[in-house]
Amino acid sequence: MITIQEIEKYSENHPQEVLILRARDNQEEVEIMIFKGFSSNLTGSTAFDPDMAILSPDGEIISCHRILSPYNPNNPQYIEKNISPSELLKLLRENESK
Repeated sequence: MITIQEIEKYSENHPQEVLILRARDNQEEVEIMIFKGFSSNLTGSTAFDPDMAILSPDGEIISCHRILSPYNPNNPQYIEKNISPSELLKLLRENESK
């Protein structure tokens, strides 16, 4: 299982990328943007305390888009779209070893 912390670490090391996650949390779909190691909930509120989890322990990542920074929501420059959780995990593991 992938954690938000792992994805935040990846994004810290890849500041040229913005990650948009689609997830299911508390039986609702949420969208989360991760950039330079920080997460923000795009469909709900984000806690001011960065140590507070953005997804509950039962939250589940559905898919991820990799987008070039700077992010323009009107014209996103996709690196890769609709990455499955298993593909995202593989990307994270490959980058851990570098």
